[in-house]
Amino acid sequence: MCGICGILNFDGKPISEELLKKMNDQLIHRGPDDEGYYINAKYNVGMGMRRLSIIDLETGQQPIHNEDKSIWVILNGEIYNFQELRNNLKKKGHNFYTKSDTEVLVHLYEDYGTDCLKYMNGMFAFALWDENKHCLFIARDRVGKKPLYYMRIGDKFYFASEIKSFLVIPEFKKEVNLKAIHYYLTYQYIPSPMTIFKNVFRLPPATFMVIDSQGRIKSCKYWSLNFRHKTDLTFHEAKEKIRSLLRDAVRIRMIADVPLGAFLSGGHDSSIIVGLMSQLSSQPVKTFSIGFEEQEFSELKYARILAKKFGCDHHEFIVKPDYIDILPKIVWHYDQPYADSSALPSFYVAKMTRQYVKVALNGDGGDENFAGYLRYSALRNFTLMALPFQIIPHKLFSKFLNLIPDIESSQRNPVRYAKRLLSALNESPSRRNIIWHCFFNNFSKKRIYSDGMRNRFSDIDTYEYLGNLFERAPATGVIDRALYTDINAYLPEDLLVKMDVATMANSLEARSPFLDYRILEFTSSLLSSWKMKIFSQKYILKRTFEDLLPPEILHRSKQGFGIPVGEWFRHQWKDHFREIVLSPKANRGYFDMNEVKALFQEHILGRRDHGYRLWALFMLELWHRVFIDGDIVV
Repeated sequence: MCGICGILNFDGKPISEELLKKMNDQLIHRGPDDEGYYINAKYNVGMGMRRLSIIDLETGQQPIHNEDKSIWVILNGEIYNFQELRNNLKKKGHNFYTKSDTEVLVHLYEDYGTDCLKYMNGMFAFALWDENKHCLFIARDRVGKKPLYYMRIGDKFYFASEIKSFLVIPEFKKEVNLKAIHYYLTYQYIPSPMTIFKNVFRLPPATFMVIDSQGRIKSCKYWSLNFRHKTDLTFHEAKEKIRSLLRDAVRIRMIADVPLGAFLSGGHDSSIIVGLMSQLSSQPVKTFSIGFEEQEFSELKYARILAKKFGCDHHEFIVKPDYIDILPKIVWHYDQPYADSSALPSFYVAKMTRQYVKVALNGDGGDENFAGYLRYSALRNFTLMALPFQIIPHKLFSKFLNLIPDIESSQRNPVRYAKRLLSALNESPSRRNIIWHCFFNNFSKKRIYSDGMRNRFSDIDTYEYLGNLFERAPATGVIDRALYTDINAYLPEDLLVKMDVATMANSLEARSPFLDYRILEFTSSLLSSWKMKIFSQKYILKRTFEDLLPPEILHRSKQGFGIPVGEWFRHQWKDHFREIVLSPKANRGYFDMNEVKALFQEHILGRRDHGYRLWALFMLELWHRVFIDGDIVV
């Protein structure tokens, strides 16, 4: 696991070793154990890396080269099937000088070129310099576990694991991309390839890019799922294959030369992972859980049940509202405005975990593989119910919704959940799916926007981002369309960003067995009716592992992973919100500050629950203080 960065000059000027080192130093938290550099003076290319040593502690230093040193690579991540690939490559005559997974990549590239990506099972972002072809080859893994950003300034191309590496470049201008803010307010994240800075882009998942020494750039997507291709297996045979695939995915992710453990929420997904780890390990699995004093947000009691059943070495941490002081540091690590409130507990569980282990497995991807979110059930169950609502005029329907009170509680509160479902019933299925995603809908954004922002984006509907994915999905039913959309948007742009940043900020490697591409390809072939029943999500997954999980876990309902932001902004955090978001400095031309104040007042008085909207505004302004103003030094 590493942080990587690099420069390719097209103007014939030599690489600045000092600048490359400064870029690399910004990534030290991703790799505190070692650093390495490759500079080619002939073609004016330089690459740097910071290493978190996980495999081959003695000889795995990067950059790694092939036999004649014509190919050099830096890798952030892990290639889980490297041992199998290594054996096959040795049979073909390749020589290895390390025991690392990274060296497999250079020899795969020698044999297959950019098609080497098809043979790799892992999480990765890498950069490879091919001296023979005078080109730079960069790529991200299929799902988007590991990040990679790039930009071009004049005749120079830069790439890095984090945007903050670009901040040390003298020519870099911190110009805010207003369109990114428009999307951020809708989704709580900024969709790729766009970023918060005008001239910086994020390479999308399952995508590679080739940049030659003349500055020509070719980009290509190399993998995608097709939900139209359904399996011929029986339900029982499908269960057996799920068990086999997931067990192997866990096994190969337990390969490490350092101590490892697991995040344990007490939900189905992390519980299954810990259960399989306990079967594969001769030692008690170290598990780590996070909780809150507000019991409706805490899952600790379920995590304890699992830890006791599997004899885990279990550890817990309670997140409290007085931990607000850590937020500037979290904002610094995310590089961009990011409003998923679970970033806070995720940071703390990673921080606690790193005190004991260097690698942690998790349950990310279970919901996207097996239709675990409540909105999937709503999409299916409300298809017929929605028909009469679609003939009601929008204004009349909005007035009806306003009669239903907002309640500060978890998503399981029936009134809150009912209002959330009803809010989108007079929309098409694709837009219904979006509305159940979004923080600020189109109406609430227009309410708080300044005249300038309202006019600027009157013709740009952020709903089209998810809407196009949903409508163009290689799938038939609404559930498969929603799953395809989440795997290509919510998962890589929100959930995986959160996990990567939270863990890497604490020099911890996170591994996700459910995101093994073999599992994703197989579950996309399953009938949606096997994943969902009327009163059950993830049906086939729970049936597959009903012998592994205790009844209290197997039959519990889905619980979201977030913090009680509404309660905290109403009480412990209200002064912080006023100080940050309602200060004169926060009037940046984006919002009508009177409307923002009115929004906050509605929340404080309990008239409406705007907790998550206030969180998005709070994190946006805090980002400006850290990255643009420099008022808050982390």
